[in-house]
Amino acid sequence: MRNILITGGAGFIGSHLVKHFVKKYKNYNIINADKLTYASNIHFLEDINNFKNYTFVQADICDLKKIETIFEKYNISDVIHLAAESHVDNSIENSLEFAKTNILGTINLLELSRKNWANNKNNNLFYHISTDEVFGSLDESGNFSENSKYDPHSPYSASKASSDHFVRAFYDTHNLPVIISNCSNNYGPNQHNEKLIPTVINSLINKSKIPVYGNGLNVRDWLYVEDHIEAIDMIFHNGSIGETYCIGGENELKNIDLIKLIIKEYDNIKQNKNSSIDLICYVDDRLGHDYRYAIDISKIKNELGWKPKTNIDRGLRNTLNWYLND
Repeated sequence: MRNILITGGAGFIGSHLVKHFVKKYKNYNIINADKLTYASNIHFLEDINNFKNYTFVQADICDLKKIETIFEKYNISDVIHLAAESHVDNSIENSLEFAKTNILGTINLLELSRKNWANNKNNNLFYHISTDEVFGSLDESGNFSENSKYDPHSPYSASKASSDHFVRAFYDTHNLPVIISNCSNNYGPNQHNEKLIPTVINSLINKSKIPVYGNGLNVRDWLYVEDHIEAIDMIFHNGSIGETYCIGGENELKNIDLIKLIIKEYDNIKQNKNSSIDLICYVDDRLGHDYRYAIDISKIKNELGWKPKTNIDRGLRNTLNWYLND
């Protein structure tokens, strides 16, 4: 029996992961700890509320005593750590909150894992979910890989880079069994409205202006959330202790081209005779806006046999239908 603590399990990626593990692994106890911030959506998890192997606890990872109680009460054997402040714009305005949650909250979890697993490390795992933004910005060529140097440019990516370093430090110093993965931009159902794709969709629904930073030429690699969950599952069960895995969607697009794809798909679904393209509105660029992110997935593909299944057209269609029917 594994008692797995998933932090941030009412957030976007976390909620999909919690559902996946609860339904697929009936012999695992899944303890979902989430602070329930503005970006959480506990209602997305209502269909698993009555599962015997699922428990929700409202908790802030910065509250050491509360998290310690969870470790003791549920005899936590593994941690999959997703809880984080994640919106870059917010980090520019409120860096301290990002430092508290993303750095100090992670250290709390590491310390408790170290203390509670001191005599049984062979049967435990601390799996830390991170972002490709820790690597900084790419020019027109090349991809991020597990060997890329860290070069964060926003307070958000700096806080995640720091948490990655602490995880590795606990592996090197305390021999804590850890794995890290760095993923590209996720999208899909249940993502908070502040993110790019939900912002575009909600603008289309409300027939309001679609804000585009700068010239819209910044490039991102888009990873459908269910593909990411499959990768996390594989890494959790088959990844090598102490290793890092980069997870990408192999859907690299300029922001403006992505937005035009969403508009085209939306107009097709709604059978609009006139294009909604006129809703696009260019706004001042984000401070410290990285130009391009792209991921080389060779390691996870070759070692674990994972690759993304969902192309951008199908992923956007699924996402649009969820928001339109929610």
